[in-house]
Amino acid sequence: MTRIFVFEYLTGGGIDPDVASASTLADLSALIVEGRVMRDAIAADLRALKGVDVTVATSRFEQMRVDHAHARPLPGEPITRFVSRIAREHDYAMVIAPECDGLLLQLHDAVGAARWLGCAEEAIRTASSKSATAACLAAHDIAVTLALEPEQAVAGEGRRWVVKPDDGAGGLDTYVYDQLDAARAEHEARAGAGRNPVLQEWVDGEPLSLSLLCDDAGARLLSINHQRIALSEAVQSKRRECVVQFDGVDVNTVARNGERGRVLNRLAQRVARALPGLRGFAGIDLVWHPQRGPVVIEVNPRLTMAYAELSKTRNIAAELLAAHGVPGFEQREPSLRACGASS
Repeated sequence: MTRIFVFEYLTGGGIDPDVASASTLADLSALIVEGRVMRDAIAADLRALKGVDVTVATSRFEQMRVDHAHARPLPGEPITRFVSRIAREHDYAMVIAPECDGLLLQLHDAVGAARWLGCAEEAIRTASSKSATAACLAAHDIAVTLALEPEQAVAGEGRRWVVKPDDGAGGLDTYVYDQLDAARAEHEARAGAGRNPVLQEWVDGEPLSLSLLCDDAGARLLSINHQRIALSEAVQSKRRECVVQFDGVDVNTVARNGERGRVLNRLAQRVARALPGLRGFAGIDLVWHPQRGPVVIEVNPRLTMAYAELSKTRNIAAELLAAHGVPGFEQREPSLRACGASS
């Protein structure tokens, strides 16, 4: 029996509503829902596999089925200590957590590489920073939107600007400005407060994401998805700005064997080569610009909401375990090298 611990940060005890501020909970409410959906999807897929025993992390605020094994942090127990303790009782751990403040890296260290079902440390470290990711991919001639110092940005007709956390999750704390001066002021305010912001040129086009299954041989493109991104107008400190909102994902909206699909398949292989250490499930967020084609925005070194949507029609848990070389699951599916297109 292979024992797997599934931990999702927001539902597994990482956030305590009794001590979190009202503004923090309001900001995280949508992410908590998404985290629960992803957690339940991967746990159900793993439970459906023969020879796999699953324990799910939960908090005192989460309701779990009585017939499903679960574990909760002890009162006052730091979350990394909890994850480390429970991971040692299992063969492997599947962790879903944001990259913010180095959290995913800390949990990787708490679990240990031998038990970790996810991307390797070097890939997480790079992908946890939007600026580092953009620089890495640009060095491999992959189209990106680079992080700019405020004085590097050049105003121009039709240009818009986005300010966001360098290590943010989803659309959290992400704002778009028509005026470069307003974007510079926001960047300066965040930097002065030690919030590590990124200033980038906003890329117009169709927001897409790629769902990948990666192993040592390369990356297999599982699906091309449409991201539902909305901009809602707001006025902050007499500045007009747009708040970026992520409203979900529609999977398999672009055919992988079509013209755009083949372009994006090649892009997936190039990103995987540029970021060694992508393992198991990973996602690429991009915008298909009318003239430039696909422009990579960020790489997610973990499960994304697209996994939960894919799991409604297909269980890829066995393939995921095979990608990590889990004993008993090797070669259960064609190799990723054979399935992926070369560039």
